[in-house]
Amino acid sequence: MTQNNDDAQRQARVSHWTSRAESQLPAWHNRSKQNLQTQKPRHKKLCASLEEAIRRSGFHDGMTLSFHHAYRGGDLTLNLVMDALARMGFKNLTLASSSLSDCHAPLVEHIRNGVVRRIYTSGLRGPLAEAISRGLLNEPVHIHSHGGRVHLLESGELNIDVAFLGVPASDESGNANGYTGQACCGSLGYAQVDAEHASQVVLLTEALVDYPHHKASIAQDQVDWVVQVEHVGDADKIGADTTRMTTNPRELLIARSAAEAIAHSGYFQEGFSLQTGTGGASLAVTRFLEDKMRRREIHAGFALGGITATIVDLHEKGLIHTLLDVQSFDRVAAQSLARNPNHIEISANQYANWGSKGASVDRLDVVVLSALEVDTHFNVNVLTGSDGVLRGASGGHCDTAVAASLSIIVAPLVRGRIPTLVDNVLTCITPGSSVDVLVTDHGIAVNPARPEIAERLKNAGMNVVSIHWLRDRALLLTGKPQPIAFTDNVVAVVRYRDGSVIDVVHQVKE
Repeated sequence: MTQNNDDAQRQARVSHWTSRAESQLPAWHNRSKQNLQTQKPRHKKLCASLEEAIRRSGFHDGMTLSFHHAYRGGDLTLNLVMDALARMGFKNLTLASSSLSDCHAPLVEHIRNGVVRRIYTSGLRGPLAEAISRGLLNEPVHIHSHGGRVHLLESGELNIDVAFLGVPASDESGNANGYTGQACCGSLGYAQVDAEHASQVVLLTEALVDYPHHKASIAQDQVDWVVQVEHVGDADKIGADTTRMTTNPRELLIARSAAEAIAHSGYFQEGFSLQTGTGGASLAVTRFLEDKMRRREIHAGFALGGITATIVDLHEKGLIHTLLDVQSFDRVAAQSLARNPNHIEISANQYANWGSKGASVDRLDVVVLSALEVDTHFNVNVLTGSDGVLRGASGGHCDTAVAASLSIIVAPLVRGRIPTLVDNVLTCITPGSSVDVLVTDHGIAVNPARPEIAERLKNAGMNVVSIHWLRDRALLLTGKPQPIAFTDNVVAVVRYRDGSVIDVVHQVKE
């Protein structure tokens, strides 16, 4: 009898607390409770086709979808998915790709046909950029920095409904990285942010490998659906154009001068950190730093950002201790990520988000960046060309320039018959207050806010001149260019890393 009383009391207590707990739960939980207790269904993520994955994701008109740009000009995933969505009849979509390249020209037709209505991206190039610059979209493109994109996601302005992430290899549960398989792209630093924030994640993979696929840059608990496709990207095109080492004599001259400026800046010390951005002269700086590091027996603590073969070479020679890789800029870098324990993959959040609990850019000593235009206030344009057409990307430019102890811009004084140094840039991506030094093939200008750097470079015998002298020199070489005519229509809104609007781009007048 005592046992029966104990059982009854226990059951009464269980019923009481069960009722209290269930009153706090959504209605669907109680409906599914019995099913959960009686069976262990194995959730099947693997889809037979891309169309099936799209349907199972719950995709519908008006949604926001995202892609990463680890394959750069070799990306095949975005066009594959957009073509499928167009065939399935979806309309009025917001495209939130971390960046867009020449290879995404097919988006022009998807915009004209109403498939894509709005775009958030770090940059635009090629036929797509040309068409948007001439008013293709009814709404302005939102141009953000790499760190700024993460902030937009965390602030709630940009909500990704479905992320379509192309990877070279994954298992059926969605464990994936970017350095296994034929189409290895290296770091998935931008894809990691999408995987974390998207409501649904569809993984497109070239190769299916045995479970568990380790190490996983994107983990199975972030992935909803997996589909195997023939190709996600051409890895050989990752290192094309802006990420390929230059052989141009003028760019090499500028790179040599920039390396000299670093060496005499006061920041070239044991354990210093560096990042070199895209562009021939910027990337070539590392070539000239090697000799200086050896002569002074100086080693870098870490290199950050987009990692190249040249940076990997210095790492493997013992001159750079650690590589923090948000994006691998060539196949050599991608392969290094797989084999070198101190070549570390980081997310875009850790890389450059000013609102994160610890952005690596905040620990940068030196960053070397390129420019399409610089003005006499040291403002930098890396987005619009001298004709006013979109042809570049914000990238991590403003993120790194403001955070680094020493930000150096490298650019030729003129390109063709067009001055690079102007009175006012067409589009401001990085404010002049973030820029310390401008290195050109005709001299070096130092921001008046950094007189100590100017003094150090002058004492080293470097050709330091005023930025106004360089501007006059540019005009002497080119003459005064005719101003570009624009309409009142805004085709792009430039967002700073905190989400604020820093500039707008108007439609080119025909």
